Amino acid sequence: MAEETGRGEDVRMAEAINEIEGFLLWEAEREQARTRAEEFCARLPWLTASQREDVAAHYCREQREQSRSYLERIAVRSAALRTEYEGAYRALRRRMMVALLGIGVLEVLAVAVFSFTGSAPGVP
Repeated sequence: MAEETGRGEDVRMAEAINEIEGFLLWEAEREQARTRAEEFCARLPWLTASQREDVAAHYCREQREQSRSYLERIAVRSAALRTEYEGAYRALRRRMMVALLGIGVLEVLAVAVFSFTGSAPGVP
């Protein structure tokens, strides 16, 4: 029971870390969008202050939408890869268990043969 509680806490901790990482990633994206908007507006010196604010706001909005779309595609692909790799891992684990069981059976048979014959095969 204590082990299950420990696992639950580990899962919650991992989820919290993922949320923090996601928040920090998104904030970095927002800051980059603001920086790119300011750089873009700097190349348009004829804009008034009001126009500059409008252009920057529109630019940031577009950048955030593109970033959100990109991150959503990454999340979907990541989930698909995780499922694929988990399936491959399960298949590999199953093959390894079968191989280990086969080796164990062969060892038991070898011991049985040696004990019935009294010597190793090929030894008179």
